[in-house]
Amino acid sequence: MAKKLEITLTRSVIGRSEVQKATVKTLGLNKIRQSVVREDTPAVRGMINKVSHLVAVKEV
Repeated sequence: MAKKLEITLTRSVIGRSEVQKATVKTLGLNKIRQSVVREDTPAVRGMINKVSHLVAVKEV
């Protein structure tokens, strides 16, 4: 079974670049402390790396 990642938005996107805002939205996050579970794929890992300072990641 493929690994899954729990991604939690920990910091606000206010004042961030449009690219970072779009990346957070694409991950499915809208509000601070909201969490989503995603498959551990290279694409998702790349998005997490772009906004690593805004999110917390935990393997599920």
